[in-house]
Amino acid sequence: MATASPEPRAELLPSTLAHTAPMPWVEARRRLGGGDWYFWLSTEHPSGRPHTRPVLAVWLDDTLYFVANAGSRKARNLVRTPACSVALATSDAHLVVEGTAAIQRDARLLRRVADLYLSKYDWHVAIQAGAFHGEGAPTAGPSPYDVYALRPTYIYGFGVSESWSPTRWRFG
Repeated sequence: MATASPEPRAELLPSTLAHTAPMPWVEARRRLGGGDWYFWLSTEHPSGRPHTRPVLAVWLDDTLYFVANAGSRKARNLVRTPACSVALATSDAHLVVEGTAAIQRDARLLRRVADLYLSKYDWHVAIQAGAFHGEGAPTAGPSPYDVYALRPTYIYGFGVSESWSPTRWRFG
């Protein structure tokens, strides 16, 4: 079992409202673990323009995981430039995860990620040769799917009500 990583440093962002403290990390972590159906991955296209696509993602051990076929544009973009961001909206907050994504091949980790995909999206996959194989990943291209770990450098949180303090969490 993985050890808990230290909590990131929370910083209150400027706001027109009088917030006195940043949001606790536990609030962002809970929303990242739940999330709604789609998360939005932004990578850099070879032309330099942004390339944003929906992905299905899961949160595990302070890392966001998503999948892509190696031939997809998003995967080819990540080979060139692994820095990326993923945005998601929940009922009361919007979160943006910024960091670097890398393909994961460890069978035990892939099994844990596959179990989360099963419980969250009812998506059944087999793990073969360090990748997911299965049907029904609507935004990932055809099987097999590489599993990417997006380890955050920063996470930004913005609420949809006045009770959420705009916050940046710094990792590392």
